[in-house]
Amino acid sequence: MENNYLAVAQQWLGSDYDEQTRKEVQDLMDNNPKELEESFYRMLEFGTGGLRGIMGVGTNRMNKYTVGMATQGVANYLKQCYKDLPQISVAVSYDSRNNSAYFAQITANVFAANGIKVYLFESLRPVPELSYTIRHLKCQSGVMVTASHNPKEYNGYKAYWEDGAQVTAPHDTNIIDEVRKITSPAQVKFTGGEENIQMVGADVDEAYLNDVSTLLLSPEAVKNHADLKMVYTPLHGTGITLVPKIMKRMGFTNLSLVEAQVESNGDFPTVHSPNPEENSALEMAVAQAEAIGADLVMATDPDADRVGIAIRDNEGKITLLNGNQTASLLTYYLLQRWSELGKLNENTYIVKTIVTTELMAAMAKKYGVKCYNVLTGFKHIATIVRENEGKATFIGGGEESYGYNAGEFVRDKDAVITCALVAECAAWCAEQGKTLYQLLQDIYAEYGMYKESLLSLTKKGKAGLEEIQAMMASYRSNPPKQLAGSDVVKVIDYNKPEETGLPKSNVLQFYMADGAVVSVRPSGTEPKIKFYFGVTGADCDAKIAALRKEFE
Repeated sequence: MENNYLAVAQQWLGSDYDEQTRKEVQDLMDNNPKELEESFYRMLEFGTGGLRGIMGVGTNRMNKYTVGMATQGVANYLKQCYKDLPQISVAVSYDSRNNSAYFAQITANVFAANGIKVYLFESLRPVPELSYTIRHLKCQSGVMVTASHNPKEYNGYKAYWEDGAQVTAPHDTNIIDEVRKITSPAQVKFTGGEENIQMVGADVDEAYLNDVSTLLLSPEAVKNHADLKMVYTPLHGTGITLVPKIMKRMGFTNLSLVEAQVESNGDFPTVHSPNPEENSALEMAVAQAEAIGADLVMATDPDADRVGIAIRDNEGKITLLNGNQTASLLTYYLLQRWSELGKLNENTYIVKTIVTTELMAAMAKKYGVKCYNVLTGFKHIATIVRENEGKATFIGGGEESYGYNAGEFVRDKDAVITCALVAECAAWCAEQGKTLYQLLQDIYAEYGMYKESLLSLTKKGKAGLEEIQAMMASYRSNPPKQLAGSDVVKVIDYNKPEETGLPKSNVLQFYMADGAVVSVRPSGTEPKIKFYFGVTGADCDAKIAALRKEFE
């Protein structure tokens, strides 16, 4: 929603804003007109997942006012939805980013001032624990202050509903409508009701870890290989609060931490970007694994919903897995162990997203369980779990962007559970005299070779947003007839729910005669347009390379 940015910036020099904010706005006016426009040309959009943006003054930035106004909108909506409830409650957590604790406190204060009970974590905690807490404490909503794996200048605000998942229809659009009604800080209750804030921490940790422990399937294998050498890095984020604890609880005794990355630090001083999807983020952990002879490397992003994995190949070299490979390993492990334990039946299922490897669907078919295919975003996986609650049992599900979960007590990506399952799977493999890498090769031998790749093009600022919109419009109006020498035989436009049977989404998929699939979508959280490539059969690497050239 664009506006007359100069007039809006002028308003921020008024009495509704604190002295420091007014000073920073004036400085932009005097010295940095381009940044002034970027900061004020639109309202920071409260999207279907919440807020995410660069920190700083202005309507298009993350600051106390945009956070406060968003929270007031959420509070107003909660009071509409639960008007007959004697006490509405929410859970609030935050990651290690700069200002995360500050924004979490503002969020808690605004909720409390609106008469809403707030369970505020005493210190940083991961996304999955926030999701867990909502259900554990029977809250109606929750907020996680995080920008996930974005660069250090970003922060964000994820909104959750009573099922522990990020908000979905109709609540997502209804919240957006309420947030848009808050046009000034004067409409926000920033103070009062402090008695409504209750600090939580160790008690919820214990409950969560106990429930994670119930997911484990191979206790004997873990016992026999308790000394499995592993390296873990939280990349300066929240994973340090729970990942070492669950490993210890499982019985693993040889977890080596990357000490330089244990400290919670919003500047992420040891990495270019705290994103485990990027190989560079794991460099220190891989180097440590090489030095001590570890077999498994795990790296979680700042809010610990995503995890990057590295394992030793047949030559003993540490090799990084992509999100599809990790999801495939875990899905195979869960299906195989559930089968061995007699837990599979016609009411068990897995879930994947439309851009995640089709290998997961092939596995589900072989084991006789249902595989749901949903839109990108873990909240859509959570929706399936909610709709099946009490009727069918969720085994596990994941997406190519390094997110996975198992069990039904957390309704978001869970890097703590993922680390626990990967370590257990490694022990299970060791029990059979093989490695995780060998298991992956066994899977390919059984199901055929599947390979995926992701190309992300960053387009920053107003001009970048316009360019991404123009690219999507062009792909829609003039889709390619051929890609990498193979005819495009089918185009699916997810903007047409009447054709897909799924909610409307700005995604295009091109299916080729040789079985390859290209998916195109703008990121909902970053200034990027993403191209997902999936191929199968022989010469996968060559096919991927040729497809990437078409869009680079």
